[in-house]
Amino acid sequence: MASRPIVPLQQRGGAVVGVGKQKNIAAEGKNRRALEDVSNLAVTSIQEISRPVTRNFCAQLLANAQAAAQNNKKPATVIVDGVVIVDGVVGEKGGGAGKAAQKKVTVKPIPDTVIEISPDTEEETKKKKPVVNQRKLREGSSGKKVKTLTATLTARSKVACGLTNKPKESVPDIDAADVDDELSVVEYVEDIYQFYKIMEHESGVQDYMHSQPDLNHKMREILADWLIEVHHKFKLMPETLYLSLYLVDRFLSMKTVPRRELQLVGISAMLIASKYEEIWAPEVDEFITISNKAYTREQILVMEKTILGRLEWSLTVPTPYVFLVRFIKASGPDQEMENFVFFLAELGLMSYATTIMYCPSMVAASAVYAARCTLNKTPLWTDTLKFHTGYVEAQLMDCAKLLVNFHSFAAESKLKGIYKKYSSPERGAVALHPAAKNLLDHFLPSLSKICLD
Repeated sequence: MASRPIVPLQQRGGAVVGVGKQKNIAAEGKNRRALEDVSNLAVTSIQEISRPVTRNFCAQLLANAQAAAQNNKKPATVIVDGVVIVDGVVGEKGGGAGKAAQKKVTVKPIPDTVIEISPDTEEETKKKKPVVNQRKLREGSSGKKVKTLTATLTARSKVACGLTNKPKESVPDIDAADVDDELSVVEYVEDIYQFYKIMEHESGVQDYMHSQPDLNHKMREILADWLIEVHHKFKLMPETLYLSLYLVDRFLSMKTVPRRELQLVGISAMLIASKYEEIWAPEVDEFITISNKAYTREQILVMEKTILGRLEWSLTVPTPYVFLVRFIKASGPDQEMENFVFFLAELGLMSYATTIMYCPSMVAASAVYAARCTLNKTPLWTDTLKFHTGYVEAQLMDCAKLLVNFHSFAAESKLKGIYKKYSSPERGAVALHPAAKNLLDHFLPSLSKICLD
């Protein structure tokens, strides 16, 4: 039988204990190394050393550290074999000098450069990420804030998009009080008026008097004055009046009309506009009566059908009234101002020259400007009006002078329908105001001749 070898018994605490001591010594060395690494986590930078540490090399490192400290004016710390060197002051751990050095380190700010020299030449020191002072990065040497990368990119994007030259919005919101009013459609009102600005040029009336051999602009003004009186007598909506005269002008620009049918065209146009704008439109018999039975029912209905056929049933157009409502709101709440603006606008509505020469938004804006000049409002043209009308003061000057000239001759004119309407107390008697003298002094003689013809 094979016999297994007999291992002699060992006493406890002998060689085995010695091995344990060696293991404990190795573990203690590793722990000490780890503690040294932990104690160096707060340093800002570590210089890697890949060569044996000699006296000459230590002296060279110490000289470099002192030179760097003098340049940066900040303390430099070097650790060599457990010896702490701060600005040339050497102290051992646990000694008095070491305590003095450590006290100096703790009192002063965190040094920018700490060099640790390890006696272990077999291993290379590992690179550690420096602890970056974020406040120093955000501030320059003078303490002023430096633009970050995000701010720089944002600024470049604004320059590329052309946003840097745009001023800040200083125009007050005139629709803020109507946010809860669903009929005001605050969410879409700006888009609606942008659409009106486009459509007013497409639906504008061209000069048609040369194609009407039996008519002239004076006859047209007489018809307009009579329709304004009829509109006032029936107590119709303002939209109805402006749409009626637009239908008259648009139809006359498409078809030749004899003089005897001009009033028939006006009656039929107002009948159409009343059906389009009013809740309760006047009946045909009422128009027959107010025209002193100049036309029969069949004639009015036939002309109504003819007008709608020529216009291809296109009745949704931006008249001066839709712009007047918006521009008066931008001018500010003032009942006298509102009455005066409508007075000037209707004077311009009666004039053939104004209707042909200027678009509806121009007439509305000029009426607001002329009214502010007459009532001595300051300033005459605000940034809010400029923003919402799209016109500057110089663009409105000619049309405003024309409206003011109509006002100056309203009391002497034979066509007094508008003057009587706005001389009543219910309209604030705004027609009795003297015309704006500052605009009349610069009125063009050629335009004055047109008004007096």
